[in-house]
Formats: sequence, structure tokens, C-alpha cells
Amino acid sequence: MAPCAVILAGATIVTGVALAASPVAVPAVVACLGFGAAGIAVGSWAAGFMASYGGSVAAGSICAILQSIGALGTFAGATAAAAAGAVLTAGGAIVACV
Repeated sequence: MAPCAVILAGATIVTGVALAASPVAVPAVVACLGFGAAGIAVGSWAAGFMASYGGSVAAGSICAILQSIGALGTFAGATAAAAAGAVLTAGGAIVACV
């Protein structure tokens, strides 16, 4: 197999695993930043980020999206990301075997 094919297969597998893990990893990271079910944690990175909005956090802003993920413990594309990750991982494994 050509070296570029090996790199492509490896990159595809890594991307696939990352996407498959994202339904668990993204909410965990968001929670660690201070976005949670009870709101934004006092003194956290999230509190500083929210303060940077000057008291007016618009719907659909990055801060609002992160708080939504923290409050729900999931994100809108979780199922799609996991499915795409599984497909990419399998595809990368197939390319690596050819």
C-alpha cells in the first residue's frame, strides 16, 4: 500500500473514532468549562465567557449553544456524529486492508 493511502486510512480512522466518541466527549468538556444543568458555574471559564458578552447573550450564540449542551447533557448532532464516526472508522479500516 502506498504511504499516502496509509496516512489517509489512519486519518479516517482517527476522525471516525473522534466523531463516534463526540456524544460523550462534547458534553463532558462543556461541563468541565462550567456550563451545566443548573446554569453557568460561578467563577468558571464559562462565567468569564458569558461576561464577555456584556450581559446580552443572544439566542444561537456560541455561549447559548454551549449552555444548551451543558443543560441537556447532549447536543443536537450527537446521533449523526456517532453514525458518521462509525462509517468513517469502518471505511478507514477497509482502506487500510486494501
